[in-house]
Amino acid sequence: MAVMTSSARRPLLNRHLAEFGTTIFAEMSALALSTGSINLGQGFPDTDGPEEIREAAVRALRDGRGNQYPPGPGVPELRTAIAAHQERRYGLTYDPGTEVLVTAGATEAIAATLLALVEPGDEVIALEPYYDSYAACIAMAGGTRVPVTLRPHEETRDGAVRRSFRLDLDELRDAVTDNTRLLLINTPHNPTGTVLTREELTAIAELAVERDLLVVTDEVYEHLVFDTAEHIPLATLPGMRGRTVTIGSAGKTFSFTGWKVGWVTAAPDLVTAVRSAKQYLTYVASGPFQYAVAEALALPDTYFEAFRADMHAKRNLLSTGLAEAGFAVFEPAGTYFVTTDVRPLGESDGFAFCRALPERAGVVAIPNAVFYDHREAGAPFVRFAFCKQTGVLEEAVSRLKTLAG
Repeated sequence: MAVMTSSARRPLLNRHLAEFGTTIFAEMSALALSTGSINLGQGFPDTDGPEEIREAAVRALRDGRGNQYPPGPGVPELRTAIAAHQERRYGLTYDPGTEVLVTAGATEAIAATLLALVEPGDEVIALEPYYDSYAACIAMAGGTRVPVTLRPHEETRDGAVRRSFRLDLDELRDAVTDNTRLLLINTPHNPTGTVLTREELTAIAELAVERDLLVVTDEVYEHLVFDTAEHIPLATLPGMRGRTVTIGSAGKTFSFTGWKVGWVTAAPDLVTAVRSAKQYLTYVASGPFQYAVAEALALPDTYFEAFRADMHAKRNLLSTGLAEAGFAVFEPAGTYFVTTDVRPLGESDGFAFCRALPERAGVVAIPNAVFYDHREAGAPFVRFAFCKQTGVLEEAVSRLKTLAG
C-alpha cells in the first residue's frame, strides 16, 4: 500500500517519477555482491586509468587547486582543454569562456540540459533502448518521451552471421510532430553498441534543420569505436553547430568513473540555458579532478589508440565466449557493452534470466528491457560489460560456457 501524506492524500514520490524505482544497476550490483558473482552488469572499469592522471589529481589536492568551490562553469584549464580536444579531434571550434560547461559527469549534463530546454507538453524523441536516466530526466522536466526503436538486424557476410541494431529513419521522421522539441541522440549507443553512420547522421541533421529541432547528443563513448566504425559528432554537420548540445565525459575514456567530470559544448545561448539549470543542481563538483582531466585530454594520440585497442581485444574475447556459450551475439561497433539474445538458450525473459544467472553461472548481466518503453521489444536481450581485466573476462567466459552444457 502506498504511503500517503495526511494533508494531500497522495503518494510521497513526485508523480513524474512514480514509474521509476531503484535502478537495475543497483539491484544487479547488490546481487553480484551477495552471490560473489563476477559483475559484468554495471559499466565501470575494475582498474584505474593512467597513473600520471591520478597523480595529477593528487598534485591538485596538495597544491590546493579545487579544494574549495571551483568556478561555476568549470576551471578555466579544463574548459580550455575541452575546447582544444574538440578542435583537434573534430575540427569543432568552441570558445572556452562561453561555449563550454563542466558538469558532475554526463548524467548531470543530461539532466541540466533537459531541465533547461524542455517544458511540459514538449515531446522528446529518444533512441530506444536508452540509458535509464534519459527517461527520468525527461519526466522531471515535464516532457513526453517518444521512443524510436533500434531494430535487430541480421546479415550474412563471408559466410558468417552479423547481428546489429539499426535505426529506421522513416520511423524517426514519422515520430516528429508539431510538439517535438528536441531529439536525444546517443552514439556510440549504449546498450546496443550501434555507431550511427555518416548517412544516418546526415539524415538526422536534415530532419532537425527542416523541423527546426534542438538536438542533444550523448557522445561519452566517442573514443571507443571499433573495426570500420567512425565517430562523427553531429555538430560537425551542416546546420547543426548552433542547434546541438554535445555531451562528453572523462569517466569512460580515462577509467575514472568515480571522479564524475563531464561537460557540455554548444553555442553560447544553449550553454547559458543549460548553466541556468545546472547551477541549481550541484552548482560545482569534482574541483581537483577537473585539473587532472585537463591534463588527460591533452594526452598524446597513442593513449587513445592503446585504450581503444585494449577494449577491442576485450570485446572480441567476451563476444567469442558468449557465442560459444550459446548466446546470439550482437557484436558492438562501439562502447564497452555486448548485447546478446538469450532465446537460443531456450530463454525468452531477460529479467528472469539475469536474476537467475548468478546462481547458474556466477555472472551478473543487465536485462535490456529496462531501457525500453516497449518492454516486449527488449525482452530477450541481455547486456554484458567488457571493461574489466582480461583475467576477469576469461573467468566469466569459462563460467558462462557451463550454460551451453
